[in-house]
Amino acid sequence: MQRREFMRTAAAAAGAAVSANLLPSLANAASDASSGMIYRTLGQTGERVSALGLGGYHIGKPQLTDEQSLRIIRAALDRGMNFLDNCWDYNGGTSEVRMGKALRDGYRQKAFLMTKIDGRTKEAAAQQIDQSLQRLQTDHVDLMQFHEVIRLEDPDRIFAEGGAMEAMLAAKQAGKVRYIGFTGHKDPYVHLRMLDMAKAHNFHFDAVQMPLNVMDAHFRSFQEQVVPVLVREKIGILGMKCFGDHYILESNTVKPIECLHYCLNLPVSVQITGIDSPQILDQAFEAAKTFRPMSQEQVAALLDKTKQAAMAGKFELYKTTSHFDGTAHNPSYLG
Repeated sequence: MQRREFMRTAAAAAGAAVSANLLPSLANAASDASSGMIYRTLGQTGERVSALGLGGYHIGKPQLTDEQSLRIIRAALDRGMNFLDNCWDYNGGTSEVRMGKALRDGYRQKAFLMTKIDGRTKEAAAQQIDQSLQRLQTDHVDLMQFHEVIRLEDPDRIFAEGGAMEAMLAAKQAGKVRYIGFTGHKDPYVHLRMLDMAKAHNFHFDAVQMPLNVMDAHFRSFQEQVVPVLVREKIGILGMKCFGDHYILESNTVKPIECLHYCLNLPVSVQITGIDSPQILDQAFEAAKTFRPMSQEQVAALLDKTKQAAMAGKFELYKTTSHFDGTAHNPSYLG
C-alpha cells in the first residue's frame, strides 16, 4: 500500500506540472472542424502551425517510392497538417529531395517548412543551408535548426567565431531563413547549456526540438528540465520521438493514440511524428480529432503505466546509445 500510494502521489505531481505548463499552448489553440487538426502558435513568432507535424525522416525511407512519398506529403498538406520537418542528412538527402518535389505546383505555399543542418563551422553550415534549399526547391525555409546538439561542446562550436551561427545569421539576413532553432535528443543538460550560451550571446531562439513522450517524464527528462524554461522564455516547443521510433510501442504499455494524446497535452507548438503510410497519416488526424485536454488523473494513470518500463531508458535508445546519433557515425557532417 505504501509503495502504491507513493507512485500515485508522484504521478499526480507530474500531471499537475504538465497541466500548469500546458496553459500557454491551450490559450493559443484552435481547431479545424473539417479536418480535426489542431493549430497552435509557434513561440512568440505569431506563426500558426499544426499541432502535429510530418516527420522528414520517414518519407525518405527506401521502402517508399518517390511517388508514395509525394502522395503522403501532399495529402497531409491538403488535410491541414502544415508543419513539415526535414534535415540535410536524412537518408543521404533523399528526404529533402522528395519533399522538394512534393512542394511543387503551389504546395510550398501551404507549408510551414523546417529543415536542419549539421555543420558546426561557418563554411560547413553555409554549404548545407544552400544545399538544403536546392533540394527543397525553395528560396527560403520558414525554420532552420542546428541539428543534433548532443555534445557538451556543440554550443561552443556553434557560437564560436567562425562558427555555424555566423552562417545562420547571414542566411537569415539574406532571406533564406525566417526563424532559427536547434534540436537534440541526448540529454536535457546539453539543451540547457545551448540556451545559456544563446543568452550569453544575446540571442533568442525561435524554437527548440527535443524528445517528448510518455517515457521521457521518468528518465533524463526534457519535459521536466527543458520545457519549463522554454515556456518561460516564450520559445516554440517542438516535440519528437512520440513513439521512440518504434521502441516505446514495443514496451506494450501504451497504445499509439495514447502516446499522441499525451504529447498533445504538453505545451508543444508541434509534435512531429513519422508518417510513412496513409494509415499512419489517418492515425495522426484521428489523434488530433479526438484529443481533449487531459485531467491530472488521466496523465497520472498513463505515467503510472509507463514508469517501470521507462526508468532505465531501455526504450529511449536515443538517450542511452549512439544508435540514433547520425553525426557520431558521420563526423564529417560537422565540418
